Amino acid sequence: MLKFVFWALLAANAALLAYGQGVLGQPGAGEREPARLKNQLAPERITQLTAVEAKRALDEAEQEEAGEAAQPAAAPPTPAAPVAVAANLVACVQAGPFSAGDARRFETRVASLDLAARQSRVEVPFQEVTSRLVYLPPNGGREGAQRRSAELKERGVENFYIMQGDSPLRWAISLGVFKTDSAAQKLVAQLQRQGVRGVQVLPRGPQGTRTAFQYRAIEPALRTRLSGIASNYPGATLGDCR
Repeated sequence: MLKFVFWALLAANAALLAYGQGVLGQPGAGEREPARLKNQLAPERITQLTAVEAKRALDEAEQEEAGEAAQPAAAPPTPAAPVAVAANLVACVQAGPFSAGDARRFETRVASLDLAARQSRVEVPFQEVTSRLVYLPPNGGREGAQRRSAELKERGVENFYIMQGDSPLRWAISLGVFKTDSAAQKLVAQLQRQGVRGVQVLPRGPQGTRTAFQYRAIEPALRTRLSGIASNYPGATLGDCR
């Protein structure tokens, strides 16, 4: 029995030795390094590095990564500067407001200045003044209006009344309504002589629009000429664009 066990162990060891030496074939060919190299694409390009060469290659790779990290980020592009009007040019002026007839006449007169390419036509708010209210603004509500009424009587002013209704002028004191500004200003001067202070003149009339003309990037001399032409039309002025 002992002999059988001895020869069985000896045969097993011999088989293991033959398997390790490749005598029995290479069933695990993919597990051994020489076989793996043969199965790779272009194995002739593979070079085995020594320990020193491998450390040098690792150091160079680390230095390249550190250099890339140290590089500053690219600066954002600088925005383009706005185009400025030349110092000797006026940026924008506006002439008006004009009634429909005055707008046609004004445009005809400035046609000789050759400004069509720099001219634009706009509509602007306009109040058609039909009367002027001379008044004392609200101050202290109803009680304030009654107190000021008593003061007016003491100064010899009898022609007035307290304004009511749902408006910003509620509890204001009306002192008169006039068609012309000169007549309104005449009353203001008279009341001041009587010792009445704080009198104001309020133009009144329907709200609408009128025509105005804008001119851009013009020479100062042209601005002066436009101002002279605009001054010939009632209520029209020349100023900076708004």
